[in-house]
Amino acid sequence: MKQKKSCYNGPYYDENGDICAGGKAMERIFIVEDEEKIRSELKTVLEKNGYTVEAAAEFGDIPRQIMEAAPDLVLLDINLPVNDGFYICREIRRQSDIPVIVVTSSDSDMDELMSLNVGADDFITKPYNIHILLAHIGTVLHRVKGPGRSFVITHKGLSLDVLGSSASHRGKKADLTKNELGILKYLMEHAGAVVSRNELICHMWEMEEFIEDSTLTVNVNRLRRKLSDIGLDDYLLTKRGQGYMV
Repeated sequence: MKQKKSCYNGPYYDENGDICAGGKAMERIFIVEDEEKIRSELKTVLEKNGYTVEAAAEFGDIPRQIMEAAPDLVLLDINLPVNDGFYICREIRRQSDIPVIVVTSSDSDMDELMSLNVGADDFITKPYNIHILLAHIGTVLHRVKGPGRSFVITHKGLSLDVLGSSASHRGKKADLTKNELGILKYLMEHAGAVVSRNELICHMWEMEEFIEDSTLTVNVNRLRRKLSDIGLDDYLLTKRGQGYMV
């Protein structure tokens, strides 16, 4: 049976599990994406992960808009109206060293090579795993601004490799699906606290208005079995009537 979500509307958290004052983080991201649905969904996800986000609504002079916004990082599509992403990236580089991550549906080696040659810092193809995208964003910001966001999270002997989508314990490794990675990452970021089912569902499936009642349960059970296989039988705990915790 499907039910409508009532999503958690509390404070925003950064990647380290710290509450961001006023719901805002220090890092500001500028999105250049002409597909409105993708742009809106990406903005929502980034804001829920503690970033301040601005997005281009018209595409006449993107480099000027970016310079005026002075973001910490730009997410840039290649195929855009007026000027393509290669031109925009060259113009950004001519004026600034703002880090740029090209996010595009093109997966050709030539497009990746051209992106890097015109000054992009990273290249990610669509469709992407949002948790991997967040890790790439954090990695680029880490290089530019120094330590801040972690991409190997450790807690109680478990190491979660976000970029590699795997969990390891005492030499044993478990490969995780996109949903398993998202659930474990969120719980580890809030280690020691009970995370309600509703909060976890909203974090994982915020773009879906209706989801199956059993979706979270199925994914948690699969994740729990994988943790058990690497020697962590009681790592992911169920708090009856409250939610889950690690």
